[in-house]
Amino acid sequence: MPDRVPGPQTPGQAAPPPVREPGVGKADPPAPRTPPDAATGPSGGPLAGAGAAQARVGLLVTLILGGLTALPPLSMDMYLPALPQVTDALSAPAATVQLTLTACLAGMAVGQLVVGPMSDRWGRRRPLLAGMLVYVLATAVCAFAPSAELLIAFRLLQGLAGAAGIVIARAVVRDLYDGVEMARFFSTLMLISGAAPIVAPLIGGQILRLTDWRGVFLVLTGVGVLLTLVVWKWLGETLPAERRHSGGVGAALRTMRGLLADRVFAGYMLTGGFAFAALFAYISASPFVMQEIYGASPQTFSLLFGLNSVGLVLLGQVNGKLLVGRVSLDKVLGIGLAVITAAALFLLLATAGVFGELGLLPVAAGLFVLMSAMGLALPNTNAQALMRTPHAAGSASALLGTSSFLVGAVASPLVGIAGEATAVPMAVVQLVCGAGALVCFLGLCRPWRTATAKAADPA
Repeated sequence: MPDRVPGPQTPGQAAPPPVREPGVGKADPPAPRTPPDAATGPSGGPLAGAGAAQARVGLLVTLILGGLTALPPLSMDMYLPALPQVTDALSAPAATVQLTLTACLAGMAVGQLVVGPMSDRWGRRRPLLAGMLVYVLATAVCAFAPSAELLIAFRLLQGLAGAAGIVIARAVVRDLYDGVEMARFFSTLMLISGAAPIVAPLIGGQILRLTDWRGVFLVLTGVGVLLTLVVWKWLGETLPAERRHSGGVGAALRTMRGLLADRVFAGYMLTGGFAFAALFAYISASPFVMQEIYGASPQTFSLLFGLNSVGLVLLGQVNGKLLVGRVSLDKVLGIGLAVITAAALFLLLATAGVFGELGLLPVAAGLFVLMSAMGLALPNTNAQALMRTPHAAGSASALLGTSSFLVGAVASPLVGIAGEATAVPMAVVQLVCGAGALVCFLGLCRPWRTATAKAADPA
């Protein structure tokens, strides 16, 4: 397979500049790339007002992109404490109610394949606003769904529309940054978006003290409206017209085929997908594992879930502030994947009774380690993959997101395959996914070859 992704085959379009090998070290950090119109507002005016400091613009864009990447965990995690209540209210089995998570996840996967190429052709702003509007409408309908089947259907639509925020946020980062700076920015986004899973279950648990599960969707509707207004008013276009791709569906498919033909890009894509599936197995199973099997209250579950998210955020910041630029991204990624796999193996042994009858604390500790290691794996996977695709950031972002959400959607129902009385299926899925991520990373990305090439030619 080729070592580089071919550029778009648009007549008259110049070939993209060569892509540097990922895993940039301390000696050669690329500077941030700011397109000429990166700071423009809805009508082409300055994003943060004439004469505003670049730092202020950067902070504003960071907060907006953080909000967009936080919306999916808000949509998922605020709803988690209510899953047992939804099961009772709609008289549906737990496996059916878990499909409301799977449907949302599958919608986000498919939606990214559509929105990503659209954003490469028409820019980032218009597809993002359209997706946000549909998200608000679908979420409002979820609040009044009378049956599990209708709730599943509109959760699917919610995911399809919410995909716009995920894929376009990553594409905007690729528009603005490169190399080490991009990896650092992804870690900064994790600090912002990581706050969502910390506060979302806490908010969800408190909402359930005041109202029922439908109130959770009403709050999500309000969040969607607010974020849509913020995007409309303050997020400018980051993809100049001269860098957009012409062509229809055929051109988009050719671009994606070229991306998938790149062995290293495909390796990072699959690595990130399996790692995300291990994370989503936890998200999908933890409400039942902690509350039904280990007896935690909704409030205790929310606190534990938030603590795990704190671990993920802290390791993400260690990655961005201390490791990036000093240690190769591949080395940090490999360590993160190894820790994820080891933690999943411990959880399997613990939940299978190898260590005797364990209570909530050891299992919660294993989940904390697994979740924290995601802070080393996920940002570096995205950064390494997107470094190879400056000419098709939207399509590349779509493939990265779609692979993650599709594998996660498959993993979700498997965690409940043995019923609600055992946590072994959750641990099995996490171990298989962690090991799969390691195999893809070592077998396809082959990080030792990158290190050898850099040692031979440091420039």
